[in-house]
Amino acid sequence: MLTRPIPRTGEALPVVGIGTWQGFDISGGESERSARREILAALFAAGGTVIDASPMYGRAEAVVGEELTEISGHERAFVATKVWTRGRSRGIRQMGDSMQLLGVNTIDLMQIHNLVDWSTQLDTLHAWRDEGRIRYVGITHYTTSAFDEMEDVMRRETLDFVQLPYSIGLTGAAERLLPLAVDRGVAVIINRPFEGGGLFASVRGEALPGWAREAGCVSWSQFFLEFILAHPAVTCVIPGTSNPENALAALVAGSKRLPDEAEARRMHEHWQRL
Repeated sequence: MLTRPIPRTGEALPVVGIGTWQGFDISGGESERSARREILAALFAAGGTVIDASPMYGRAEAVVGEELTEISGHERAFVATKVWTRGRSRGIRQMGDSMQLLGVNTIDLMQIHNLVDWSTQLDTLHAWRDEGRIRYVGITHYTTSAFDEMEDVMRRETLDFVQLPYSIGLTGAAERLLPLAVDRGVAVIINRPFEGGGLFASVRGEALPGWAREAGCVSWSQFFLEFILAHPAVTCVIPGTSNPENALAALVAGSKRLPDEAEARRMHEHWQRL
């Protein structure tokens, strides 16, 4: 899989990871567990590493930790999770619980989920990074209405990562936040790349354009992800799924030549005509 450097350290990060919202919030039997295990195995087989979770996602952290243990995957994983509470002591307790559930002594990336009590939690995150309990710190949100606040935090604070929504149908982040991330040396993780599945509903019954197929694009999933990754500010995108076949289709996007600026513009223009 292709990689891009994390600006603060230069560490290479694979460009496609796995998001666990909804898809990994399960408590079912072996068939459900097996499917999630297949998704994680497919991620590693494709050269990916990034797995993104949160205490907000129900049992996702526990499922990730247990299934990584099943496939001996902890050493291969770049584990990202979030703190999602108010108050310093509650934040510390929640992050400790996350480490236990995920089965790790060090979190690769700890993010402040949806900017909840961000100033309080960020102080703890920086202290934990200095102590080696986490490697990188970041902030997240999933709505464009939070972009003004995210911009303010990015300008005022020292961050390693920002996670935000950006897609072929939702390009607002390219106006200010993505250029700002480059200026500030902040890595970018893209969530909701398919807009909760809404993009697929919009192209149901539509064939991929011939020029996209000629360029090696074989699915709408790949088309949507390659558009995102064409932006040079994007470090990694984290599509979520509970289906191993869909995971494989998404992971392919990270192993192909990415569109240049002109090709990405053509992709967006085609989307707008649909």
